[in-house]
Amino acid sequence: MVFSGRARARGRSAARRAAAALAIACTLATMLALSGCSAADTKIAVASAYIPQPTTPGTTVAYLDIRNNAATADHLVSVSTSVGGQVSFLAPEGGMRAGTMIMKLVPDIAVPANSLMRMNPNSYRLRITGAGNMQGGKDVILTLKFAHAGTVSVVALVTDPESGGGSYFLN
Repeated sequence: MVFSGRARARGRSAARRAAAALAIACTLATMLALSGCSAADTKIAVASAYIPQPTTPGTTVAYLDIRNNAATADHLVSVSTSVGGQVSFLAPEGGMRAGTMIMKLVPDIAVPANSLMRMNPNSYRLRITGAGNMQGGKDVILTLKFAHAGTVSVVALVTDPESGGGSYFLN
């Protein structure tokens, strides 16, 4: 069987499209796995994670969204980072002082059933201390451990507030 030049070109074009589709599928699968979403376990999904670049080396906060798709409540019980350090949980204590939200340390963070919980500057947050280098534009992997859903990892972008990349509303 002899193929014309046009038939060979169509075959190469189809092969390129198939390769591109496979690359996109692999990329999406990797992104879902890193964000805590997978076909096997969708009880907890974590997204929109970011960390403002520390003004004091090794000390900053992290913000993210946690979606609990389960019919029962869960609790975030611990977090670790790919840059080391310790992560503690902060909750609003009520009120503000000198324009800053008053926060208190809490042992865990409740995530209600069938709900979206947003950590932001006016709500719960993760405090990171003693961590390694965190420069604007760098990715940090946060590994979250839940009481019932187990472990979920998410990539958090380190943002530079001076360049406008630190606002929760921009992410």
